[in-house]
Amino acid sequence: MIRKGTIKGDADGRRLDDCVALLFDEVSKSEARRIIDRGGCAVNSAMVRVASRAVRAGDIIEIGVMEPGRFRELVLPTESLLYEDADLIAVNKPAGANTQRTPYQLKGTLEFWVAEYFRLHGINEPARVIHRLDRGTSGVMVFPKQKRAAAWLSARFHDGLADKRYLALVSGQPEQEAWSIDGAIGKIGTSRYGIMAEGRTALTEFRLLSSGDGSSLVEAHPLTGRTHQIRVHLEASGLPIVGDATYGGAPAARMMLHCGALTFTNDRGAEIRVTAPLDGAFGAFMEEKGVTIPSSHDTAGTRLP
Repeated sequence: MIRKGTIKGDADGRRLDDCVALLFDEVSKSEARRIIDRGGCAVNSAMVRVASRAVRAGDIIEIGVMEPGRFRELVLPTESLLYEDADLIAVNKPAGANTQRTPYQLKGTLEFWVAEYFRLHGINEPARVIHRLDRGTSGVMVFPKQKRAAAWLSARFHDGLADKRYLALVSGQPEQEAWSIDGAIGKIGTSRYGIMAEGRTALTEFRLLSSGDGSSLVEAHPLTGRTHQIRVHLEASGLPIVGDATYGGAPAARMMLHCGALTFTNDRGAEIRVTAPLDGAFGAFMEEKGVTIPSSHDTAGTRLP
């Protein structure tokens, strides 16, 4: 929930955290500090993360109030850094973390983690978000270290020259070993998308990898980059992703969708291929259902040269 208020004359010169608590009855001073610290407060449309900052009469304050328990710090193990060179880093994004800042937070997002990584390694550049993964999706994400790399990376994704391979654990079993869905996607609700004639062109190729106890592991190869594309196309195939409540998936600890491999060429023509291993929750659910990744499948977690 976004709350908005204006500083009155009698609060001129007071601390930001004091004024947030005064403006919004449901927010204590300690919660105001937490909101400010995580990047959920803006003064005159500019994010401010200093609770002691003085405000002035007429300043417009906006805060993002999260539901209790939603915010968590993002602490990644060393092995989450999948690849690094002079131009970019690749990170294994965990499920449940936002890719980039929201009106509610900056701290706790992958964007913030990357910005802090750059700062600690003497890289005086912002974390530029070139592509995105849904909050519930895990897997490979790349971040450029400077503007030049950002330009050619953006072009690769825009022109469909970044090859993305996802692993999806779905309920049911496909009727065929391989199939494709060519279905334009448009928005049909606040956070839901669907196939519709007036939507944007979307094409995904699928391949069955393994089946077990009522579940199947599918490789998804999106040839376009629409919001919720794989999730929508699998629902349309009668194969909702386990853990994806938005599109009819069976309950699970997380949404079982993972970007296992990303391949592209850099601006010197060299191929870069990065793969990311599955997390414990994904792997445990597969084991429970008797589903395995074929040994010949190269997105199982071994980074290729």
